[in-house]
Amino acid sequence: MTSTVEIPLWLLVLILLFAAITFASHFLFPSVRWFFRGRVERAIARLNQRLERPIEPFKLMRRQDKIVRLIYDPAVIQAVVDHARETGVPESVSFEAAKRYAREIVPGFSTLLYFGVAIRLARWLSKLLYRVRIGRIDAALNGLDPEATVIFVINHRSNMDYVLVTWLVAQRSAMSYAVGEWARVWPLSRLIRAMGAYFIRRNSGNPLYRRVLARYVQMATAEGTTQAVFPEGGLSPDGRVGAARMGLLHYIVSGFNPAGRDVVFVPVGLCYDRVLEDRLLTEAGKSGKRRFRAKPVTIARFIARMLWRKLRGRFAGFGTAAVGFGPPVSLRHWLETAPDRTTEALGADLMARIAQSVPVIPVPLVASVMMEGPVAEADLPAKLEDLMARMKDEGRALRVPEISKLIEQGLRPLVARGVLAQTPAGLAVVPGQEPLLAFYAATVLQSIDMHSATAS
Repeated sequence: MTSTVEIPLWLLVLILLFAAITFASHFLFPSVRWFFRGRVERAIARLNQRLERPIEPFKLMRRQDKIVRLIYDPAVIQAVVDHARETGVPESVSFEAAKRYAREIVPGFSTLLYFGVAIRLARWLSKLLYRVRIGRIDAALNGLDPEATVIFVINHRSNMDYVLVTWLVAQRSAMSYAVGEWARVWPLSRLIRAMGAYFIRRNSGNPLYRRVLARYVQMATAEGTTQAVFPEGGLSPDGRVGAARMGLLHYIVSGFNPAGRDVVFVPVGLCYDRVLEDRLLTEAGKSGKRRFRAKPVTIARFIARMLWRKLRGRFAGFGTAAVGFGPPVSLRHWLETAPDRTTEALGADLMARIAQSVPVIPVPLVASVMMEGPVAEADLPAKLEDLMARMKDEGRALRVPEISKLIEQGLRPLVARGVLAQTPAGLAVVPGQEPLLAFYAATVLQSIDMHSATAS
């Protein structure tokens, strides 16, 4: 037992290496994980004390655990069997496809990234680009059942929508977004997934994929996950609040258990004096193709130009960005009052509420007046005051300053961008810029059209 044993140096190094790996994997790493897990749990507990709606346990689950829970859900297993039978592929192949879809859909969630980085970045970026005007969010959220699942349904004006809404509800809850294919680009995809967003394929005709997605949405809703949904399914190409696409709404309604947790939809209306993608959207509207993609070089050039103007002190921002909140809709109450109403009726009602909650701000107001034709600059104040009075009568929230500042904030950007110009007949739209003017006027004109239709 005490005799000397000679071994080659390489073997001694190998033994020590294995010993070090064993010590690290069995003692060091678990201790470090336990230490940091304890600190994270205490930090989350403190965070939940100041949030109106604490972070749900489902959201805090490890991503791999959520994936396993989803793919072994009885409804998904049945979908795998049905898909294998309908397509003639082995069930093992169908199961692997479902597992791949689950990995693609299911998000992770990093509390540090969301509350430590994303919220601060969203606040900084929003204030850098816009004068932010917020409606009475407390009036919309106060009095809601604390156990209910809150789903913000939002009109989709710009990709800034994600940034703006994330910041606005940061003190109330952590939201989970449904994002499209545009975000599935590395490394952006990893960042967005870590913030709790889940990816969806627009217009997917694969029934197995739709079943897996439906079960994830239903699972997250049943567990109380606060969500943000853009029912239009894409950015508005004409500036109006469009019709709802029924996919996600159908999943939520079909998986709803009236005896369980209620689901409350909160309509949110967004409006901007300057939509960053406005020319891309109007071009898409003219071509009839809703899908569009900006070239990376164009985006980089735009960002560089804005940063250069900011450094030179010549960047005053893009005007006002305003957010309005409409009265919430309880899904339980909706179904109790009229059980035979369809999901399409719910979608139409929510979109009408969203359109009514969109705030009225300077550029859309001026654009709406200019849609009537050339206007003498001296006549502009009276026309704007008449239009604002009409908006107030229709119950629209005005986020505008007094009339002289309103004209400056609403007229100057349109003139500077070459949309309006002085002519012998007065201020008029520049030929070829009619679609852009109509894009900004749409939020006001849509309200007038809706009010006229209701009155008649």
